[in-house]
Amino acid sequence: MTEDTVSFGYSDISPAEKSKRVKAVFASVAPRYDLMNDLMSGGVHRLWKSGLINRLNPQPGETLIDVAGGTGDVGRAFVAAAANAGRRRGPAKPAMAIIADINEAMLVEGMRHTDDRLVRVACDAAELPFGDQTADAVTISFGIRNVVRIDAALKEFRRVLKPGGRFACLEFSHMTSPALQRVYDAYSFTVIPKLGEIVTGDRDSYQYLIESIRRFPDQSAFARRIEDAGFSRVAVSNFTGGVAALHTGWAC
Repeated sequence: MTEDTVSFGYSDISPAEKSKRVKAVFASVAPRYDLMNDLMSGGVHRLWKSGLINRLNPQPGETLIDVAGGTGDVGRAFVAAAANAGRRRGPAKPAMAIIADINEAMLVEGMRHTDDRLVRVACDAAELPFGDQTADAVTISFGIRNVVRIDAALKEFRRVLKPGGRFACLEFSHMTSPALQRVYDAYSFTVIPKLGEIVTGDRDSYQYLIESIRRFPDQSAFARRIEDAGFSRVAVSNFTGGVAALHTGWAC
């Protein structure tokens, strides 16, 4: 990979070509995206996302920007958790979530879940159409590795956060045990593309998604990039032995 190329699975291509291909991947899998997440992880991704929401501790009146928010499951969980916190304290202004995604097909799929506390915006993660210090929290779940300009996107996440705002990135990562990593690799490359072919009719998109996980930086390397974007108190929590990792930081 050179300064003029970015990774797309195991291939190195131009940024413009990656943007085009990523859009095609998610346009293809959008109708079965949530189902495939359940099948690939045995439903465990829901527990990981619950851990993300617990770490954010949503409160009434807060605004979340969920980047690569897709069908809006994290956004819905955020506003629901904030509502629960509000009920414990009495009447309060409801929280809201902005679902920001470059792929219109994913946003349209999410419209099946109606919620007037969610706003959907089609945009690039590296060029968010929001003012400085807009959000109390920014999240991105299983999407950062598909972003073309990752470091620019991280700086955008920092820009739109209010002072004291929270950032949380949930992403597939690298297992803490080399032996388990080998078993996981065998499962991923053998089962998941075949499963994608059966459920969505698209084997190639899931082959790319597995390859993109393997080329993503490990936990320590990605934590340094979050710090370089201006976040403080950066921390990493491994889920399921590092199958996924939750990176968090603060805008101070």
